[in-house]
Amino acid sequence: MRIALIGAAGQLGHDLLEVLDADVCALDLPAFDVTDAAQVDEVLRAERPDCVINCAAATNVDGCEDDPEAAWRVNALGAGYVAQAAAALRARVVFISTDYVFGLAGARDAAYVESDPPGPISMYGVTKLAGEYLTAAGNRRHLIVRSCGLYGHAGARGKGGNFVETIRRLARERASLRIVHDQRLSPTSTRALADRLARLLDTDATGTLHVAARDHCTWYEFAQAIVELVGADTKVEPIRSCDYPMKARRPAMSALSSERLAHLGIEPCPPWREMLAQYLQDR
Repeated sequence: MRIALIGAAGQLGHDLLEVLDADVCALDLPAFDVTDAAQVDEVLRAERPDCVINCAAATNVDGCEDDPEAAWRVNALGAGYVAQAAAALRARVVFISTDYVFGLAGARDAAYVESDPPGPISMYGVTKLAGEYLTAAGNRRHLIVRSCGLYGHAGARGKGGNFVETIRRLARERASLRIVHDQRLSPTSTRALADRLARLLDTDATGTLHVAARDHCTWYEFAQAIVELVGADTKVEPIRSCDYPMKARRPAMSALSSERLAHLGIEPCPPWREMLAQYLQDR
């Protein structure tokens, strides 16, 4: 199988390059730009992949509020261009999406599953949901994979690292940290996600799938665990979201669970603490 991997230099792309057992064409900025429809079509026609994995995204959640047009070009229009170009080659397309397509339902106890209706509350979530729709409309052989709270060794370029590395750094610099305790997520390592994406390529799965930690926590609990595992004595204090205002609204619950993975013979990701410990051990 020949795979075109878009966003190959990002933290998920970095791990996919290590686990994909295929002929991979690595594509990324500045040489490859998903917002240039003509370039997308030209490059994919030249490479003639059997499958296109689209990891390209504008992931800075607050930055998307500042520049919604740029977010729309990458997360929505770019996704459509990639899906259509892949369809012209009769290639499968895999679009990486996010837990932030949810949130409108407000407070809830259960993680979201694939059959739950989406409802984003930020420009980032809106543009990623539009990217899902344009991917599905542009290519019937589509697989949309949502994940949550991603962190990987390559770091997220649009965010200047990832949450784990930010907390590690701040734990060295500060005596205390204030972290929100009223937002729940299922933090997931990009290595665990990449492993399952590689297995999904061996199936004929289409539609939408959730791939994330099999349990969930608050950002406060996540930060506490990071500080504990790195052996820092920094105090972590819980605060409310309203006490740490940001430009973009975040869901109170955005953890993900899957109704579909088991039917495909694929185990969900490990518990979040287990993935975190492995990430820090491998670091």
